[in-house]
Amino acid sequence: MKKIVFATNNAHKLQEVRAILGPEWELTTLREAGITEEIPENEPTIEGNALAKARYVWERTGLDCFADDTGLEVDALGGAPGVHSARYATDGHDFAANRAKLLAEMEGKSDRKARFLTVVALIEGGVEHCFEGVVEGTITTSEMGEGGFGYDPLFIPEGYTQTFAEIAPEEKNAISHRGRAIVKLAEWFRQ
Repeated sequence: MKKIVFATNNAHKLQEVRAILGPEWELTTLREAGITEEIPENEPTIEGNALAKARYVWERTGLDCFADDTGLEVDALGGAPGVHSARYATDGHDFAANRAKLLAEMEGKSDRKARFLTVVALIEGGVEHCFEGVVEGTITTSEMGEGGFGYDPLFIPEGYTQTFAEIAPEEKNAISHRGRAIVKLAEWFRQ
């Protein structure tokens, strides 16, 4: 069994990643690793934030760890909210306010193309590695679905007619940005 710190206290993310990695992985949360403070996310890129979070955990615990950062990039908004996705409408993780702001800014726009980008930064034995996952799609004109979290009720992945919030969790994990990055992480360990 691979024991590793996952730099999150987000229950939704933890559940998603545990489902993707399976029972051969034992994930320790930030709280369980003794980190109770908010980890700064001040980098100008998604990769930079993922690396900063992993480094923060490594420097304080010395334990192998990984962190992720995700952004929703909307073409009609010049790539926004991007690295600011979690704090788009407020300085906290207010998902409902973020979705409302995105819908307001997309009103009247015909180009609805967007993508979710996740970067997972791993530090194992002091060595850093990054894994990227991307899923293309479109932004809806209203919220649809009760599942998922974040921008899931507004994002229809390419090849689908339902939002991430309407797709079963197992199916979402198989095609999502985070799922793709986590699968690359797991494959790297299997090599």
